[in-house]
Amino acid sequence: MKRASFRFYAELNDFLPPSQRGIAFFHEFLDGPSVKDVIESLGVPHTEVDLILADGESVDFGWALRDGTRVSVYPVFESIDIAPLARVRPAPLREVRFVLDVHLGRLARYLRMLGFDARWGGEVGDAELARLAAAERRILLTRDSGLLKRRIVTHGYRVREVDPRRQLAEVVRRLDLLRAIAPFQRCLCCNDRLEPARKEDVAADLPPRVRERHEAFRRCPSCGRVYWAGSHHRRMERLIRDLVARPDPSPAPGT
Repeated sequence: MKRASFRFYAELNDFLPPSQRGIAFFHEFLDGPSVKDVIESLGVPHTEVDLILADGESVDFGWALRDGTRVSVYPVFESIDIAPLARVRPAPLREVRFVLDVHLGRLARYLRMLGFDARWGGEVGDAELARLAAAERRILLTRDSGLLKRRIVTHGYRVREVDPRRQLAEVVRRLDLLRAIAPFQRCLCCNDRLEPARKEDVAADLPPRVRERHEAFRRCPSCGRVYWAGSHHRRMERLIRDLVARPDPSPAPGT
């Protein structure tokens, strides 16, 4: 039986049992499995990994694990330049778009509120979610680590938080989305882009008090829902201000 030493850094420790977090530990193996297969067998999805060092040298996911190797595994770097090293993640997507699993419907609405293209899987199965993520070049957001281990998924993130507002802050922080926020551009229900609408064209769909107090409206071309800057709009504005002021929902993860 061969064995290698593994050490996972920062938020990758979230996927490990407590006894393996923040320390180097040994993993036994037969033959020469790929380092990707071993990392995922230890519980860490490949979409969460940005850099792998084997005895100090950067390697890719296909590198065959060797007896006695010291492996260090790192998540996405947001502020450290690792350009001289071989990142294992694909290049960032040109356009930030999402597909979310059945458990993240409220998060999908919040992301749409910020202006992001966010498809929600509803009752769609795991295989179809993975296919959509790959075919449409979307970032897959899920609470299921196993879904992110599917080979065709290139960009994905396992959401740690449970509360939808904290989930939003987590995703914005983790994916560095603050500068891409363009709020109130999408329908919260069906994700289509909103279009300006004349008051006379939507008057029949408005409550009497809204007709009296508001002049600017937008309408979803898909479902016909009409939007205006009412009390709900103001609550969402406060949420966005709080998000920008403090995007990190929790203390920094341990190393």
